[in-house]
Amino acid sequence: MRRAPMIELTDSERKTLERWAHGQRVALRLVERARMVLAAVQGKTNKEIAAELGCDAQRVGRWRRRFAERRCAGIERDAPRAGRKPVLRDRVAGRIIEATTQERPAAATHWSTRTLAQHLGLKRDMVRRVWKAAGLKPHRVRTFKLSNDPRFVEKVVDVVGLYLNPPEHALVLSVDEKSQIQALDRTQPGLPLKKGRCGTRTHDYIRNGTTTLFAALNVADGRTIGTCMPRHRHQEWLTFLRHIDRQTPADLDLHLILDNYQTHKHPKVKQWLARHLRFHMHFIPTSSSWLNLVERWFRDLTDKSIRRGVFRSVPALIATIERYIDHRNRDPKPLVWTAQAGPIIAKIERAKAVLHNAHH
Repeated sequence: MRRAPMIELTDSERKTLERWAHGQRVALRLVERARMVLAAVQGKTNKEIAAELGCDAQRVGRWRRRFAERRCAGIERDAPRAGRKPVLRDRVAGRIIEATTQERPAAATHWSTRTLAQHLGLKRDMVRRVWKAAGLKPHRVRTFKLSNDPRFVEKVVDVVGLYLNPPEHALVLSVDEKSQIQALDRTQPGLPLKKGRCGTRTHDYIRNGTTTLFAALNVADGRTIGTCMPRHRHQEWLTFLRHIDRQTPADLDLHLILDNYQTHKHPKVKQWLARHLRFHMHFIPTSSSWLNLVERWFRDLTDKSIRRGVFRSVPALIATIERYIDHRNRDPKPLVWTAQAGPIIAKIERAKAVLHNAHH
């Protein structure tokens, strides 16, 4: 009579097998396999183990052998099975992918599994499996914008150089306006977060006015100079420049990184800058807001203080923004720029080439 060979267990393996053998939330097949191995450790035959567990001896021998070869991992997971080769899927996969990427439904912008299956005379699950294997997700789309600024390379080199090698005896400030911030109130009170339930709020809201935040992020230490104003004109921009002038040491030059909004280039602004020579303007390329670090700071402000806020008035909104600025400035953490100008320029050139080839 064949007997299961003795298997030596480590303390860790024994604890694991006993936990599986008596676990309340363990898959039944794993409970059975663990009991087979524990019984084999006691020197019982396959036939004896099979009689105890109500299964056949061949199954006991198979899982005893798997444990001897691969230990606990050998019985925890089933071995991969060959299965039937997907003949139909291989035959129609090319047609599904071609239709998904090259054709458009009659009354929609993209296919769904149902509409494409109906169009091709296939089952919906077939379309779904092919899409999954090919990584196709027609319901999703990503946005992008490539800069066509003729001075793109020059401006990228200039701005990245300020981030990576800031000049001595100077401050580098990433500056921008976050305009039209809405003071939104909800139409009904929501429910607070609790165990087993997320917080709630109504989908609709009441508009109580807007404000514009002017912010200058100190790239070196992460401190922010910010103020809110009701409008977004060159007059407000000049007011903010004067505010920056007062809030920074007078003996330091100021290098401002900013976008190409026309307000920043107004004739009166240029006249003011001509009288304040410590201000140096560095304009990012058009359609390249990602190059301005303060935009990342704006995102944090929105995510942490504005998006879920309830504001019954513009002053309440402004007070929240000012609290956020004060809180960040008490323990500032700089946003560190690490990307070199060369790889950025090369990546944009590759993207332009792909876009050009896709439409020619």
